[in-house]
Amino acid sequence: MDLFDYTGNDRASVPLAERMRARTLSEFLGQKHIVSETGLLFRAIKLDKLGSCIFWGPPGSGKTTLANVIALGTDGNFVKLNAVSAGVSDVKRVVDEARANLKMYGKKTYLLLDECHRFNKTQSDSLLPAIENGDVIFIGSTTENPYASMTPAIVSRCRVFELKRLSEEDIKTALNRAIADKERGFGKLDLTVDKAAIDHIARISAGDLRVAYNALELAVLTTEGKDGKIHVTLKDAEESIQQKSLSYDEQMYYDMLSAFCKSLRGSDANAALYYMQRLIQGGCDPLLIFRRVLAHSAEDVGMADPNALIVASSALTAFKEMGLPEGLLPLSEAIIYVCEAEKSNSVVIAMDEAARDARENKDDEVPPWVKNAVYGSEEDKRMAREYKYPHDYGGYCEQQYLPDKLKDRVYYVPKDNGYEKTVKEIRKRKGKKR
Repeated sequence: MDLFDYTGNDRASVPLAERMRARTLSEFLGQKHIVSETGLLFRAIKLDKLGSCIFWGPPGSGKTTLANVIALGTDGNFVKLNAVSAGVSDVKRVVDEARANLKMYGKKTYLLLDECHRFNKTQSDSLLPAIENGDVIFIGSTTENPYASMTPAIVSRCRVFELKRLSEEDIKTALNRAIADKERGFGKLDLTVDKAAIDHIARISAGDLRVAYNALELAVLTTEGKDGKIHVTLKDAEESIQQKSLSYDEQMYYDMLSAFCKSLRGSDANAALYYMQRLIQGGCDPLLIFRRVLAHSAEDVGMADPNALIVASSALTAFKEMGLPEGLLPLSEAIIYVCEAEKSNSVVIAMDEAARDARENKDDEVPPWVKNAVYGSEEDKRMAREYKYPHDYGGYCEQQYLPDKLKDRVYYVPKDNGYEKTVKEIRKRKGKKR
């Protein structure tokens, strides 16, 4: 039996999503940015000139299906491995057979590696020479960003094609095909599926065609027929796909976390609240969200509104007392406060510049009047008496605290945002020069 071909009794037990995989580029849905008739991938597949490549995209976007199209369109050998279960010995076996077939019959070998980001360095190194020499045409399939998750040596020798989530219209087209297809779908059944049901599945599947196919199949197989007729309604569709999958791959997780942080900094409470909910409902630990809120209350709000850090800290304490789901209320309040507060990055600028001087400055000689002279020499004790006690001068007086080489350094510069205006006024009243 061919790798992607199901016949006879096998077909009935194969899930709809597998049966309906596109066999040609004309059947393939979506991804027009890479499979249009003028695109590189389309031409390479048509001419059987595809080199090693990696298909990267979210679940259900067509990565394995594209590999299917390549397999059916080439006269070479096609081998499929999964990076989770395949070892170095499996790779060597495929490579040895590929070299033999190329030498004896002139046939190329295409190696499809599912979950290719799971290949460790040893496994990757065992495959690298074969890719370099053209002994195999490597086709990787992954939901993770290959530039971050794979061995650079492999990625640099492959063309990376990024697939996007399918549109609702693409999903609807695929579902209608499955309903009408007499060979692989439900075309032989006396089946009616309401438009509202198709629309609902397409919307809730969130661009994942496999989820949509599974929902349709479940709705059809579990709906009682009358006189041999099956009618799938919106209610049936709602029961078969109760909500979209809220899980996410590693890349999407970091993208959402980045979007959350940038929403805090950008004062967009609506976006920040959405990403908070999306992350938590997808399995993210709420404490991680709290850590980011605390950090941004100091980094991006800072001295413009010092209360932001107090609100965030209090929200964390409340969350630990309340737990889920009520604890999300103080978290939401803290997020809104940080978003709506005046912004100033003067704290992080001051921190970074002080850290740089601490690393690079070799003169750590503390001015003698601010030293701890309790156990020092008589000279140290004499110099210590030159220390000016600020409260003797009304709470503030000019005095050198930094080492000589850094005595004129200024790290914290208040801006004109929020409370920092008050800080400037206080400094002015004190007569501070910097």
